[in-house]
Amino acid sequence: MITQVLGYPRIGAKRELKKACEAYWAGNITEDELFEVGQTIKKSNWEIQQQQAINWIPSNDFSFYDQVLDLSLTVGAIPKRYQVLIDNRVSKTDLYFAMARGYQKNGHDIIAMEMTKWLDTNYHYIVPEFTKNQEFHLFSSKIIDEFLEAKEQGIITKPVLIGPVTYLWLGKEKEEGFNRIDLLKKLLPVYLNILTVLQEAGAKNIQFDEPILGLDITKKEKAALQETYACFAAHFPQLNIILTTYFEGLEDNLELAKQLPVNVLHVDLVRAPKQLDAILNDFPSDKKLSLGVVDGRNIWKNDFSKSLNFISTAKAKVGAENIIIAPSCSLLHVPFDLDQEDDEQTLPQELKNWLAFAKQKVQEVATLAKLAAENPSEEIIQAFEKNKIAIESRKTSTKIHQPAVKNRVLAITNADAERENPFAIRQQKQEKALHLPLFPTTTIGSFPQTPEVRRLRFQFKKENISKEVYENQLKVDISDAIKWQEEIGLDVLVHGEFERNDMVEYFGEQLNGFAFTKYGWVQSYGSRGVKPPIIFGDVSRPKPMTVAWTALAQSFTKKEVKGMLTGPITILQWSFVRDDQPRKTTAEQIALAIRDEVEDLEKAGINIIQIDEPAIREGLPLRKNDWQTYLDWAVNAFKLSAAVAKDETQIHTHMCYSEFNEIIESIAAMDADVITIETSRSQMELLEVFSDFKYPNEIGPGVYDIHSPRVPSEKEMEILIDKAVALLSPRQLWVNPDCGLKTRKWEETKAALLAMVNAAKKARKKYTTVEA
Repeated sequence: MITQVLGYPRIGAKRELKKACEAYWAGNITEDELFEVGQTIKKSNWEIQQQQAINWIPSNDFSFYDQVLDLSLTVGAIPKRYQVLIDNRVSKTDLYFAMARGYQKNGHDIIAMEMTKWLDTNYHYIVPEFTKNQEFHLFSSKIIDEFLEAKEQGIITKPVLIGPVTYLWLGKEKEEGFNRIDLLKKLLPVYLNILTVLQEAGAKNIQFDEPILGLDITKKEKAALQETYACFAAHFPQLNIILTTYFEGLEDNLELAKQLPVNVLHVDLVRAPKQLDAILNDFPSDKKLSLGVVDGRNIWKNDFSKSLNFISTAKAKVGAENIIIAPSCSLLHVPFDLDQEDDEQTLPQELKNWLAFAKQKVQEVATLAKLAAENPSEEIIQAFEKNKIAIESRKTSTKIHQPAVKNRVLAITNADAERENPFAIRQQKQEKALHLPLFPTTTIGSFPQTPEVRRLRFQFKKENISKEVYENQLKVDISDAIKWQEEIGLDVLVHGEFERNDMVEYFGEQLNGFAFTKYGWVQSYGSRGVKPPIIFGDVSRPKPMTVAWTALAQSFTKKEVKGMLTGPITILQWSFVRDDQPRKTTAEQIALAIRDEVEDLEKAGINIIQIDEPAIREGLPLRKNDWQTYLDWAVNAFKLSAAVAKDETQIHTHMCYSEFNEIIESIAAMDADVITIETSRSQMELLEVFSDFKYPNEIGPGVYDIHSPRVPSEKEMEILIDKAVALLSPRQLWVNPDCGLKTRKWEETKAALLAMVNAAKKARKKYTTVEA
C-alpha cells in the first residue's frame, strides 16, 4: 500500500528554528545563516520519512513563521501598508517577518497582520487581508524552491498547498461590499502558474489542504470548490491531485468531496471514525482513498488492531491498490521525537511506552502498511504483538484511576457552578471593596522572561543552586516588579510569574495525573513553542500551587495584586489529553483543582483572581450542531472553578485571538466579573460584538499588541480607548495589554505600559463627566 505524510514539524529536534529566527531578529545572524538552519531541518525531516520508505513525502510544509503567511507572500496578497518596504527594497525575508510581527525602524512604523487560531488547534496563523480589488501574482517562489531543494537531495516530494478556497475562507475582507470567495477567479491563475512550474520541475503529486470540507459551508463555497478542482483537472491531467480534509468528518459535504475531480481523497478517521462506511458506499472507482488512521493531534501510540480494522474494511470495498495509509493530519501538532525523552524521572518508561511523537508516527504509518500487506514479515508481526501489549498495559495501569477523584466529580451539583449573587450586586460590592478608578489599568499577568530569569530557573531545576538561593532571587524579582508597577501608576498589580515556565505546564507539574517531557515542544506561532503536559490519569491538587508567591507579592503593596490561574478548559486544550474518558470529565476534574486554589487564594487575602481561558473558543467543535454540547460543559467547568469565590472577590478571565461573535452568549454565561481580550490588531473590531450583545459585565479590550516588538504610542492607545468608549460604557472598561508580556523585552514593556497608563489617565479626565 502507498503511504504518505501530510506535513512534519518544522521547529527542529531541539527548537533550532526558534533559536535561529530569534537570532536573526536580534541581528545576530545573517539571512544566509537563517536559511542554512532551515535547510538543515528540511533535509533531516525528509530523511526521516525516506528511511521509513514513505511514498509521498511532503515539501513546502516547512515555514519560518506560518504556512498561511507563506501562501499570502507566495500569491502576493501583501497589504498596502507594506508597500513602502517593497519600494525601499527591503528583503522578502524582512517583509515576511514584518507582516507577521510588525515593523518599527528606519522611520517606519507598520502594524502586524492579525493572528488567530488554526481551526480548533492551538496553532496561530497570520490572517490574510483582502480588498475588493485585490490582485494576486506570483511573488515568492518558496514552494518551487523547496521542491527543487529536495530534488537535489534525491527525493521527489509532494508539494503541499493550502487549497485556494480554504485560503480565501481563512482571510478577512478589509472593506465592505464584496465576498472574499469571489476573489477565486483572480487567485486561480496564480495557482495554475505554480502548478505549471512544479510540473515542469518534475513534480508528480500535489497535496491541496481543504479542511473547509469539514465545516458547515455555503453554496458559494461549495461552488468554488467545484470550480477550483475542475480547473486543476482540466489544466493538469498528468498531476496526481491529493485533496486532504482533517479535524472533522465530511458529513453533508461527502457527496461533493466524492464528485470533485481529484485523484486522491484523504479523510480523518481519528476525529471522525464513523464516516468510513458512508465514504466507502459508492466510492468513485477513479479515486484512491487516503485513510488518516494515525493521530496527528495527540501523542498516544496507535492501536494497530483498531487501525487495521479500518484498513481491512476499506480494502474489501475499494481494493488494496486504491488505499493510502497516512496520519490524520499534518504532524505539526505533535512533538518531534520520543527517542529524545531519556529521563525516567520526567517521563517514566511505563508511560513512555504508551506514546508516539512525530518520528514514531511516521514509523507507525510504515508499519501499518506492511501489516496490511498479504504476507507480513515475522519482524512486522512481532511489532504488532508488541503494540498490543503496550495498548493493553495502558488500559490496566493502576496509575490512571483514582476513586476519590471520580467520586468528587460524581458529587458535583448545579449549585456548585453558581456565584452567590448576580453580577449587578457583585459589582457594587466590589466597587466598595476595591476602590478602583475609572478605566482601571492592569496587565494580563506575566512579565518578561529574561535570560536571567530562565537561567535561574534552569539552574534550580538542574540542582546547581539551592532552593534558598532560587527563592531569594525570585523574591527580589517580585519585589522589584511590584515597586515598578506602583511607580508608573498601574492600578491592579501582578507578581510577574517569574517562577513559571508555561501557563499550563506550571500547573500540570503540581497536579496529580500529569506527566512531562524534556523536548516535547510544539509550535504555537512563529518562534513561540509550547511543551504541552500529558494528562494520563485522574487529576487532583495535592496542595496549593500559587498562594505563597501571590501572597508574598501582596505583602509588598497596599494595591491589589491579582492571583493568576489558568482555567480548566485551557489546561485541557493545551495539554495532550487522555483519550480513554470524555474530555468533559477531565475538564471537571481540573476545574475542581482550580476551585480549591481559588478558595485558598481568597483565604490568603487575595481579592482579585484571574482564571485565564484563552482556549475556550479554540475547543469549539468545527460543526455548529456540536457547539452547544461543548459550550455547556466548557462554561460550566469555568464556573465550577470560580463559583466558590465570595461576592467581593473579583473574578477575571482572559481570552486572546478568538472570534467571539457566535459564542458571545456563552462568554456572558461564564459570568466573569471582568474579561480581558485581544483587540489591538483588529483595532477594536472584536469589541463590536460585546457592544451589539450589550455585554453587562466589565471588559478590558487590549490596547497593546504584545505579539509584536513594536511599541505603540500613547496617542495610538488613546484612539483605541476612544473606540472602546464608543461601543461600551466607561464604567465597564479596563485598560490593559492584549496578552501576557512573557515574550517581550523589558525595554519594550516599560515603554508601552507607561504609555498605556498615561492614556488611561487622559481617558479618565476626558470621560469622567460623561460617566457621571
